[in-house]
Amino acid sequence: MTYQELENQIIQLQEEGLELFNAGKSVLGKNILATHVGEYSGPQVLIQGGIHAREYITALLLVEMARNLHNNDSVKGGGIYFIFLTNPDGAQICLDGIDFLNCDITKNYLLSANNGNTDFSQYKANVNLVDLNTNFDADWGKGRQNVFCPATEDFVGFYPNSEREVLSLINFTLQTKPSLTISYHTKGNIIYYGFDNENEKNIARDQNIGESFSELTGYPLVFTENSTGGYKDWCIEKLTIPAYTFEVGDENLPHPIGIESLPEIYNRNKDVPLLALQKAIEFSKDIDFTNPFMQNINIGVKKNESNEESYCARIFSKLSRRSTDRCSNNKRW
Repeated sequence: MTYQELENQIIQLQEEGLELFNAGKSVLGKNILATHVGEYSGPQVLIQGGIHAREYITALLLVEMARNLHNNDSVKGGGIYFIFLTNPDGAQICLDGIDFLNCDITKNYLLSANNGNTDFSQYKANVNLVDLNTNFDADWGKGRQNVFCPATEDFVGFYPNSEREVLSLINFTLQTKPSLTISYHTKGNIIYYGFDNENEKNIARDQNIGESFSELTGYPLVFTENSTGGYKDWCIEKLTIPAYTFEVGDENLPHPIGIESLPEIYNRNKDVPLLALQKAIEFSKDIDFTNPFMQNINIGVKKNESNEESYCARIFSKLSRRSTDRCSNNKRW
């Protein structure tokens, strides 16, 4: 599969009547495409995939989910947002290699991090060599596998929320105010819930909901340990909402998981969005989106945007502006 073929699978949804819009931009100016099913009033669920480059099969999973729920009368009392590919730059590097990049400095930088290997099929990071699911401001830098130098995986960034994709997802989440979020990853056939900084009442709530997901999919439910800085962690710590990481695909499958595994993954997960919406409706009354902590998050995001950019981000700044200028829709989403 090429990156263009992957993107075409998402864009095809427009021809089937689903409205696509931008949840933000990548470092290189790519649109982070999203859609919505159901009602905009009432509790909302946010489901995102493809935050790790080599896990692009999760984007295809979300495409099938959105297609299945389009014009589905079962989506009542709220709605579901799907963000298909949170890391489009990384996915293109994984699928196409680095020849598409216009800058030799960038190519050499990425090649050096990949030990001189032109095969980027195992790549997880964004184009800045930051592992996006370690870059969120939720016990940032305290994970067991975190690294602190640019790398193809596990590099936390030079400071929390440093990456354009991360800020896009944060801002979109604050804008849409979901009552529950799910992040799709590969692999392991397992569901992670909870976070060390979460209070006991919310942990019990999240376990209760998670057990329903476990029963539906057959995936075991496990409390998160020694993993920080992820989107799930940020949602739990900053927004106090239930949030989950689904690791799909058998542990014995190699990365990246091939599309031949998609039917089995989809069959086990196709009803997850509706169950998530049902649980969001049930528990949304306990979530306060007007509390002062939420307002402080908005202030914090603005402050981070004014921080000094990382070395790699500075390399790409001109390239990003050119990419953005070439986009027909260059307005902020």
